Amino acid sequence: MLALSKLPVRGRGRARALRFLAVTATMGVAVVFSAYLAAAIFGARGGDPTAALPGPITPQLVARGAYLAKVGDCTACHTAPGGGDFAGGLAIASPIGVIFSTNITPDRETGIGAYAYGDFERAVRQGILKSGRTMYPAMPYPSYSRISDDDVAALYAYFMHGVAPVSSKDKAEQIVWPLSWRWPLVYWRWFFAPQTRAFAPGPNEDPVVARGAYLVEGLGHCGACHTPRALTMQEEALTPQDGPRYLSGSEFNGWFAPSLRGEAATGLGRWAGADIEEFLKSGRTDKFAAFGEMGSVVLHSSQFMTADDRAGIAAFLHTLPPAPGGGRVGGAASPSTKAAAGGGVQGGAQTYVDNCAACHQASGTGRASSFPALAGNPVVNTADPTSLIHVVLAGDTEVHTRAADSRLIMPAFDADLSDRDVANLLTYLRSSWGNRAPPVSPAQVKALRSALAEPEPEPEPEPAAK
Repeated sequence: MLALSKLPVRGRGRARALRFLAVTATMGVAVVFSAYLAAAIFGARGGDPTAALPGPITPQLVARGAYLAKVGDCTACHTAPGGGDFAGGLAIASPIGVIFSTNITPDRETGIGAYAYGDFERAVRQGILKSGRTMYPAMPYPSYSRISDDDVAALYAYFMHGVAPVSSKDKAEQIVWPLSWRWPLVYWRWFFAPQTRAFAPGPNEDPVVARGAYLVEGLGHCGACHTPRALTMQEEALTPQDGPRYLSGSEFNGWFAPSLRGEAATGLGRWAGADIEEFLKSGRTDKFAAFGEMGSVVLHSSQFMTADDRAGIAAFLHTLPPAPGGGRVGGAASPSTKAAAGGGVQGGAQTYVDNCAACHQASGTGRASSFPALAGNPVVNTADPTSLIHVVLAGDTEVHTRAADSRLIMPAFDADLSDRDVANLLTYLRSSWGNRAPPVSPAQVKALRSALAEPEPEPEPEPAAK
């Protein structure tokens, strides 16, 4: 899973960036002088870069690291289209600009080949580069702080001895000044990143649930997408103990990652454990299919997990109660909104029959393991329609996995449907077959359509400190 989106900053992300800029500038005036001093004295605080590898590197340890790298979804962020495995260069959106993933192959000049074990451990679990600089939190090191010593050692063994070195210089970030300053990241890390600590199961906790908690909270970093972030971009909760916002759903640059808690309509309350396990394995169930960023997670990560690890994740997620208020669901619509929605439903019904019913059925029940059901679908019922608008406009292709080799295509309708057509269609979906979600407005569709039409960033190679 990704800490931030793999898309460039667009639409609402820019407004969020301006708010972030205002807060950062205000804080910066007050702390700039102390920050320079603190960064100079304590900038490399955390971890011991001279720490020794706990044991010898063996073929078994390298193989274990290869598995953990898949569980951690390292490929999705650190391999750009057309680039070498783990050679970086993928554009990662943030509210302050575009960051490019780094080369984590064992190339000594442009990758991490010069990293000792202590350097690697400190980078993975504490977000500190070999140079002492703090990473952008696009790298989910707050979650990785929970990875065990043994697993960090296995990852180090794999990246140093199981990955081919690739000479590829890191690309410069595209972040506006003064947000391009690195020194505030030291403070961000101090305030929001937890100290490295061993994962400890709760008293009398089921070992299956404990294994799932370790994966979801740590290496799987599920909260990076599914937990809301504050204005200062930290996840509002890193574990269930931090509060009910954990895994309660979050929007990020063109997609909405739904709640993974127990809400019946908008979360996993109606999913059996076997459904979750099958979804992680194949990217689909009899009713639902992965799309957007989750398709990438299944493709690069969860399909390769062992059956035991998928069962652990399912068991842990089922321990999470519904978020207060039913998660990210909308409140009652105003009379004027209801009236507008009524017209939208009528227009949307015909659009659905003309464009969607052949696959998803007139009843919204879809086709088992092929076309997902729209009736009772958590993505349809959540208050935020971002993902629905995105997939209608841009289309998508079902993820191809070892367990499900078909690749059915959802066509893009951006050229065929107007903003009002899409709004009416989605309003109809969100109020039919037992679904109960707020209507969608043409303005919401227009905003995302404009954002998706923006050009991709054009990075320029530049050496980066390691």
